Amino acid sequence: MKQYSILIAIGIGIIGIMAIVFGLDILKFSVPTQEYDIFVDPIIDKQNLFVTGRITIQNTDSQPLTNIHVNFGAGDTLDIKTLKSGQKIILSPPSDNPMEFVMIDADNDIFVNKAYRELPKMVGMMGS
Repeated sequence: MKQYSILIAIGIGIIGIMAIVFGLDILKFSVPTQEYDIFVDPIIDKQNLFVTGRITIQNTDSQPLTNIHVNFGAGDTLDIKTLKSGQKIILSPPSDNPMEFVMIDADNDIFVNKAYRELPKMVGMMGS
């Protein structure tokens, strides 16, 4: 009986340690670790008759981002004054833009350069 109690205690201890490790790992994703950071996701959607693009920009940290300059390429730009902490905006590039890349820079040495990514097509969906 004593051996079973020891095995149960060891099992509970291991489960507790695993819960702490996984809990701290998940907490790392939900708590901002920097003062200034930005998430950028440019997406291009090629349909049979037309092509659409959108750029999701989100301030992922604790301080507001200021003087954001969005460069869509081909000379198309957009200036945004402020993006509050946690705020997300979705932008569309101009219709005649080739949609190859997007460059975003802001105060506090923020710079992101990303190429557009294409979403996978599903059978039966429009444009597939």
